[in-house]
Amino acid sequence: MPTVLVVDDEANIRELVGVYLTAAGFSVEQAATGEEGLRLARSLSPDLVVLDIMLPGIGGLELCRLLRASSRVPIVMLTARDSDKDKVALLEAGADDYVTKPFSPAELVARVRAVMRRTAPAAASVRDATLVLGGLGLEPDTREVTVDGVGVTLTAKEFDLLATMLAEPGVVFPRERLLERAWGFSDYVEARGIDVHIRHLREKLGDDASAPRFIETVRGVGYRIRKDGG
Repeated sequence: MPTVLVVDDEANIRELVGVYLTAAGFSVEQAATGEEGLRLARSLSPDLVVLDIMLPGIGGLELCRLLRASSRVPIVMLTARDSDKDKVALLEAGADDYVTKPFSPAELVARVRAVMRRTAPAAASVRDATLVLGGLGLEPDTREVTVDGVGVTLTAKEFDLLATMLAEPGVVFPRERLLERAWGFSDYVEARGIDVHIRHLREKLGDDASAPRFIETVRGVGYRIRKDGG
């Protein structure tokens, strides 16, 4: 039975979400603060975390970053903020999806299921194949990336994006397709968010967008890895 950790400082929301998730076949653990959520996430290794953005102590965004720095656990954020800037911030922090308050518990359960379906095969798709192209290397088992033999530290989402493109060099990936592979959803806001992750990825790889060695921009469409690998 998959375990979902619900982190929210409002007891009524924790209970409501817990009832629906339990009825849907999930085991549910609860935390009321960011600190408690971090402790339980580390000790329980849940299959997914439902995380409120507004928490006492460690805030939701910071907790999302902390979890993402050391884990690939799927994260669905709860937020009362619905501006483009706020939604992009959730993606930058490492969230896989979000639900805007007030929300339908049934919709939340559906999103939890969708994220879990999507993230499991995505992780398995590159698990066994070491990817090497030119000076760029990616080892799925250890999630290590090297450029000319030098290690590069990537976030979980940056790694997943790179692995997706590196598995098919020369293939153009529209932003929506990259989002579906890495997050499982796509719309205008998230499509803009992918550009932020690509920019950070390029910086870490030492890749110049104006004269790319690895990641090329296909204007108006998306991105691809150069076939010659630089």
